[in-house]
Amino acid sequence: MEALDQEQQSQTVGQHNERLAGRSQQIFFTSEDTEILQQPDSFDVDFDNRAEFDAGDIDSSAVNQKIAALMAEGHGTIAVVNPGAMHCLGVGILNRLHLSFEGSLGYFGCGLIDGPNIQISGRVGWSCAENMLSGTVIVEKNAGSTFGAALRGGDLVCKGDVGSRTGIDMKGGTIIVGGRSGAFSGFMMQRGRMVILGDAGVNLGDSMYDGTIFVGGKIEGLGVDAVTEEITDFEAKWLSHKLATYDLEAPRGVENMSKVVSGKKLWNYDNLEPTEKKLVL
Repeated sequence: MEALDQEQQSQTVGQHNERLAGRSQQIFFTSEDTEILQQPDSFDVDFDNRAEFDAGDIDSSAVNQKIAALMAEGHGTIAVVNPGAMHCLGVGILNRLHLSFEGSLGYFGCGLIDGPNIQISGRVGWSCAENMLSGTVIVEKNAGSTFGAALRGGDLVCKGDVGSRTGIDMKGGTIIVGGRSGAFSGFMMQRGRMVILGDAGVNLGDSMYDGTIFVGGKIEGLGVDAVTEEITDFEAKWLSHKLATYDLEAPRGVENMSKVVSGKKLWNYDNLEPTEKKLVL
């Protein structure tokens, strides 16, 4: 297979629809520009400096405050025991961090994060990792609805099943589901990649603007303006690498997965000027 340049690679995995022109929100930097790779008020942490605490007798605000205090002390690896399915745990972390929750989380866990690697041994409720910017979140069991809503970057992995509207308004990054997904997964998806190893519910990819959805099982039904395409060799290679990273496999092989993209009819793409397309996307 002929080697692809960087732009061709990003096109083939659905990262963008066209070259940006004029004013852009992209930031270009070199490997030496390390000061812009982290938030201004982030903590200098050591991953070998580990801390653990029990959340059984405190509320969610106290848990998040404790995590911040431990980061301020330089702890780069933190384990939270007995999270008790509390809501809004692990939110707003704008720092490099290895964080584990030994148990389940409630609604809105790990939202608005930028940088941490989070492991959850149990289940999560609605809207896990909403508006995540970068890092990884790995859920060992099942997840509720709107998993990864408005995701912007990073890898969000659920090794079990997920509820409806997974990846709604997704703007980038990667969502991987080891089991089944509910109805309207990928609804109004704008960018990024979603990988569903099991079956997908009805209205998959409904009203999606852009991005790519891969499905290893059966698709109960496609949404408005969602269409199927053949998987390319590059995409099969990317899928194999990404799944191996999280010890997952496609049941019938990556080459036999279904690929769903936007038909680009709903939003009248052909009638828009390039600058107008960027406003739509």
